Amino acid sequence: MSYTIKKFKDNQVAVTLTERGNLSIKIRGNSYEDLFAIASVKEAWDAEHVLDKTVTSQLTIYCLIAQRSDRRFNEKESFDLKVVARFLNSLQFDKVKILHPHSAISLALINNAQAIDHFEYVKQAFNEIGNPVLVSPDAGAYKTTHHIAELLNADLVPSNKVRVDGAPQISIQGDVQGKQCLIVDDLADGGRTFKFLAEELKRQGAAKVFLYVTHSQFNYGFDELKETIDHVYCTNSYKDIEDDFVTQFKVI
Repeated sequence: MSYTIKKFKDNQVAVTLTERGNLSIKIRGNSYEDLFAIASVKEAWDAEHVLDKTVTSQLTIYCLIAQRSDRRFNEKESFDLKVVARFLNSLQFDKVKILHPHSAISLALINNAQAIDHFEYVKQAFNEIGNPVLVSPDAGAYKTTHHIAELLNADLVPSNKVRVDGAPQISIQGDVQGKQCLIVDDLADGGRTFKFLAEELKRQGAAKVFLYVTHSQFNYGFDELKETIDHVYCTNSYKDIEDDFVTQFKVI
């Protein structure tokens, strides 16, 4: 099924269906504007197919907004992922697919949700580099990175970060002397944590350090990352990047 979206000068969005049938929407999903646009599409589709029980609706989100706000971090603060989940649930999609969600809480809060695995993109980076050691940047990333290491028959080096008087202290639990390393994580906002991790890996003798993240925000550019990281691999789930420092795998 296809549709057109018109945006008025006051930012109102209006949708017109151009044919009937199963609904499949694919969006970045990294803005509230995206969410309201798909709500308009779903409203028009529901109205047209209200008596047709043979059709289905599917939403694919490549970079779910608010996914890092997966709990109420402090009293009197909003639980932002819960707000987004309630909105999506109100649209009643038959299936919601999410690329590499930050945590399982997204899948628990959103009805009919399932994760799209990021393994194929890590594998492409792994093969292009040539059998690097995989590095999990923290305890939260260890489980998924361990699974990927098993599938690739790759070595895995865990790391961890704690803050002492506000400064990050990073520990590396493995030998990286003379080796190429690939840090694997879900999302980079500014990327300073990866800069410090790469610095420590090279201090311990790593020959080169590469970074893979599925969702590439990099809100502060690449100048600091280029000081310690040799190359970045990511998808274009969040945005398209034109920089020789970055290799992007197209998902949308």
